[in-house]
Amino acid sequence: MQTTKGLILENRQDMKSETKRLLSSIAVAAGTIGTALFIRKRAKSREDANGNRWARPGMIVTFRAELMPGRDGSERTFHVKELLPSDRILLDGVAGEHAKGEFERVR
Repeated sequence: MQTTKGLILENRQDMKSETKRLLSSIAVAAGTIGTALFIRKRAKSREDANGNRWARPGMIVTFRAELMPGRDGSERTFHVKELLPSDRILLDGVAGEHAKGEFERVR
């Protein structure tokens, strides 16, 4: 009889050390492969995102009417000066950084 944390286990045979070593090696290898695949997938999605941005320098964008009430569409339209790594943009004639949600969708 063996006692393990308050339980009595009868007729239980311990696993051989070679088997324990093999199973732990398989677990470590599976974890390593899973982590490598996750990192690779994440890096690939970043590469795809860098090539397909919502705005580009020189592009014309229009602020949503809710953000500039009482102004005509032509008064809310600006050129993109620079695209920042944070996926925000700088505009010609407007101070500050601006996010995608501040603009009307392109039709």
